Amino acid sequence: MIPARYSASRFPGKLMQDLNGKTVILRTYEATKATNLFDDVFVVTDSEIIFKEITSNGGKAIMSIKEHECGSDRIAEAVAHLDIDIVVNVQGDEPFTEVASLKKLIQVFKEDTEKQVDLASLMVHITDEEEIKNSNTVKVIVDQNNFALYFSRSPIPFPRARDVGAKYYKHKGVYAFRKEALLDFYRLPMLPLEASEKIECIRYLEYGKRIKMVETDVEGVEIDTPEDLERAKKLWK
Repeated sequence: MIPARYSASRFPGKLMQDLNGKTVILRTYEATKATNLFDDVFVVTDSEIIFKEITSNGGKAIMSIKEHECGSDRIAEAVAHLDIDIVVNVQGDEPFTEVASLKKLIQVFKEDTEKQVDLASLMVHITDEEEIKNSNTVKVIVDQNNFALYFSRSPIPFPRARDVGAKYYKHKGVYAFRKEALLDFYRLPMLPLEASEKIECIRYLEYGKRIKMVETDVEGVEIDTPEDLERAKKLWK
């Protein structure tokens, strides 16, 4: 599932911007489908423009019925009546879909025979101090088995001692959910920690869900600004 809104505060209409001959959202859809990892791929959107862009190019899209605050809610509404076990959320503004990382997420559930994992997501080791301090970069800390302990826009852990070998990880917004965990998220109200940080995956932690984090060394290109789009155009070439 690829959640896709037309409006975006930093770069309105970014998903319909041209990326070397095709729109960003169409590039993302085609790249996701080309991985051959999924039984089916859909764009889930509240925009007639995006819906028509996908369907007129032979793709599959679902129109949201309700207004939604976040991508997880949008996907939950779309899959509620589908007969599926695992749902993977690929961001619409990441046209460079990376197969190896997605395989790792899917493998988590193949190995989880006891069904202890509610959802899985990606993290990237970061060392740049400016990125660690940047509130637009969501950081995650994990336990010894790589289950998420907390997500924050603040530097976590706080570096009171700098010589203890603590690592910093950036959270990448690519998820794989058990369907029931996703529907629980949709039904449960937002609590104070999520509302404060504006990070939707905190809701899962606040309600006791288990998030398995998978390390990847591929950051990809998230198109959040016009500058990101220019960088993506150069990389695509």
